[in-house]
Amino acid sequence: MIKCSECGYENMDGLDYCDGCGAKLAAAAAAAPEAAAPAPAPEPEKPAEAAAPAEEPKPSEAPTGEIKPEAAPASPAAPAPAAPAAAVAAFKASLKIVRGSTRKDQVFPLEDGNNLVGRWDPETGSFPEVDLDADDPEAKISRKHALIRIADGKVTVEDIGSLNGTYVNRGARLQPGSPVELKTGDEIIIGKTFLKLTIDPIS
Repeated sequence: MIKCSECGYENMDGLDYCDGCGAKLAAAAAAAPEAAAPAPAPEPEKPAEAAAPAEEPKPSEAPTGEIKPEAAPASPAAPAPAAPAAAVAAFKASLKIVRGSTRKDQVFPLEDGNNLVGRWDPETGSFPEVDLDADDPEAKISRKHALIRIADGKVTVEDIGSLNGTYVNRGARLQPGSPVELKTGDEIIIGKTFLKLTIDPIS
């Protein structure tokens, strides 16, 4: 099983995207662990050198009475600075249906982080943040179709292996797993549903 780092959902082995939230699963979790490298052979022990008897020093090595200063204790390593918390987006983003649905002008507010676009999945109980089940009578939209992510002050869209593809501004079909940055006013086509992105700065 592969545990999603975003939502903690336990996924079957071999999946690229989480069945719970649609986030991309870490490649290292799906790949079989590499065999551990063999430990290096221990070096042969060197014969101990004979030490001169401490109680009978040689005349040339008689103690002079000088005391060598002890080495100063090593100062403790400074603690590593804490990683800065993820910056909260200074804007609000939403998608509005503009064409291809009886629910024209329906608005879907987008959250910071991952926003799954698709249809409700009764098998896994997954509810997409942008649920287009009522807008897709011909089932052109995959249950886990695309992922819109708000992070680092940017909004991106990524196809996550949909059957009929994801398009931005009627351009070429997006390659699965390759996020594309969006700006306000961009149009996203999911199945036969057209959605418009709106980004409003928070005052």
